[in-house]
Amino acid sequence: MTTVLPQTDLPETGRRARIDESWIRALPKAEVHVHLEGHFTLVDLLDLAKQAGEPLPGPAATLFDVTTHHDSDGAGDLGAFLRFLDWECGLIRTPEQAARHAYTFAARQTASGIRYTDAIINPTHWSAWAGRVPELFDALAAGIDEAEQDGLAPVRLCYSLLRQQSAAEARQAAEWLAAARPRHVVALSIDGDERAAGRVSARFADAFAIARDAGLHRTVHAGESSGPEGVRDALDLLHAERIDHGIRSVEDPALVRRLADEQIPVGVCPRSNIVLGLSDDWAQHPLLALRDAGVNVTINTDDPAPLGTTLEADWAVCAEAFALGHDDLAGFAAASIAASFADDDTKRRLAAELAATLDAR
Repeated sequence: MTTVLPQTDLPETGRRARIDESWIRALPKAEVHVHLEGHFTLVDLLDLAKQAGEPLPGPAATLFDVTTHHDSDGAGDLGAFLRFLDWECGLIRTPEQAARHAYTFAARQTASGIRYTDAIINPTHWSAWAGRVPELFDALAAGIDEAEQDGLAPVRLCYSLLRQQSAAEARQAAEWLAAARPRHVVALSIDGDERAAGRVSARFADAFAIARDAGLHRTVHAGESSGPEGVRDALDLLHAERIDHGIRSVEDPALVRRLADEQIPVGVCPRSNIVLGLSDDWAQHPLLALRDAGVNVTINTDDPAPLGTTLEADWAVCAEAFALGHDDLAGFAAASIAASFADDDTKRRLAAELAATLDAR
């Protein structure tokens, strides 16, 4: 489902001819901040709930509006949204279902013109797989393999810790990743509600050191629902190579300079920030403030299905809201490739494809 921002929500100074989504889809690009948990469509959920014999948490017509769920307090906040992700992922109970989800994820990414994806997966959401996480990753890898065999774009996985997990749990996960090297896993991550969990980077420092020493990449959700201190902690304590969200960095000019100087990519998700109340509106979102300060910013969807969007739709809305032209979007495409955890050969190939696409314009 493509969602277009109403004209009345656009800043007067930012009006520009709309860039068509078909042009955006044609741009070779990567997506580096998107969750496997946020890729269940409505029909996926209806089918899975029937198979599991589970009731829906709310009316089918408004399933993605968490304020309509039976256990809702009427607030559509980040915590309620994360509980909805728990319910979604809890419907995946067999290896075949997990493999199919990975396959359809790759298909939907490919349909948006995404040539490579770093997909975040947090096993704590997938309740049916407690105690058998290796089997979950085997099933996901099988779906990714099948997708690539069918010509779909490659997907690589970022194993994400939940902020509320203990240091021992985090270390155990990192040790497993380092020893087992599950197929298609390229990074260790942390996600979850910063505001609820507080500053937890010190708790996970050992786990991230294990990941770094094992040659795994590191990406951290920070600067979303808390201030810039979370981003600093991610850099100083977790040796983060990439920051997911990071929008609160703008409150600390010295931190913004550091992100720019060290070329730490920031995977921004404007629609997610606005829908979840972390930014007031498109006009106030700090996307351009970060980019114009020299930070390597990418535009991502976060959880596209429940947010009712696609990557090309969000890029088109950003272009309209911020008066971006074709060259600006080409710059974001190049930034996405550079920010990805793709191997060097893949990055070179995608960069060459992007250059050829732009030359043929």
